[in-house]
Amino acid sequence: MDFSLISWLGVAVAGVTAMVIGGLWYSLLFAKPWQRASGVTDEQLTQNAPLTYLGSLLLAFVMALVLAPFIAGGGLLFGTFAGLAVGLGWVATSLGMVYLFERRPFAHWAVNAGYAIVSYTAMGAIIGAFQA
Repeated sequence: MDFSLISWLGVAVAGVTAMVIGGLWYSLLFAKPWQRASGVTDEQLTQNAPLTYLGSLLLAFVMALVLAPFIAGGGLLFGTFAGLAVGLGWVATSLGMVYLFERRPFAHWAVNAGYAIVSYTAMGAIIGAFQA
């Protein structure tokens, strides 16, 4: 991993992109299925919302920052596939293992794993394009 190749602007854009995708994913696209599967109420979603969004933004930047050295100068195509591999091969499968033991519903895994796959793929593409 070559940290000197990191595009800090690419990391920032990728982190914000993960938040935007999450905002759409967990509101417009899959809010109700996710809430039913996770047991989260509308009231719970509004509690400490600013801290939740700030914490999520910081974590999105960490996600992008950790992904960036793996992509290095690989370019857009490599970054896209690296992000897909991370989202599908690491995050979605890890969630799947945890959810199996926790006996969580398949729908819960599908929504959360889908977000991971889409967001990491997008982050990888952005980082790859910026670091090419």
